[in-house]
Amino acid sequence: MASFTELVESSNHHHHEKINIETVNNIEITSSCSSAAAPVPSSSSRYENQKRRDWNTFGQYLRNHRPPLTLSRCSGAHVLEFLRYLDQFGKTKVHTPMCPFYGHPNPPAPCPCPLKQAWGSLDALVGRLRAAYEENGGKPETNPFGARAVRLYLREVRDLQSKARGVSYEKKKKRKRPLPSPPPQQLSTSAQLPLSSPPPSGKGALPFEL
Repeated sequence: MASFTELVESSNHHHHEKINIETVNNIEITSSCSSAAAPVPSSSSRYENQKRRDWNTFGQYLRNHRPPLTLSRCSGAHVLEFLRYLDQFGKTKVHTPMCPFYGHPNPPAPCPCPLKQAWGSLDALVGRLRAAYEENGGKPETNPFGARAVRLYLREVRDLQSKARGVSYEKKKKRKRPLPSPPPQQLSTSAQLPLSSPPPSGKGALPFEL
């Protein structure tokens, strides 16, 4: 199967479409100007706007595929092909094991290691596309963005980048909140007695002095 870059170039040659670069959540991807989305209502949230752009971009990928793909025939393998294609527009330095800065979160000097999409960006992108798939008529049980292969790929990217960049993606454990101190009115009567008070006498007297 030809690479997605070749498919975009082939589509541009045969259909004479103007292709530009669109920035989507720090992910620069190709999209067709001729397939502009409908005007977005001002009340739409940033997440909804982002999800709509991502879905339009994936739709462009399906149309440029050879042979063209329909949504019902899209599988987890096609999603992986799409995610790997996006790496060429990445801005995150991922060091190779031979690099002296391997595992260094803030390298002091430049290196020739490749730039790729950050794991967090890919994970968020897949989440939005997974929701958009079902909103556009796809069934949850056939959602290619929730395929096991896609989950394993994201986990592999996370582990690789955490080692190469020295960044931990583990969730921080929530600290236990200290127990609140009792209010002053709940203190014992004996603790509220002034030190100058005379000791009680008679029956029931305390066996010690305050």
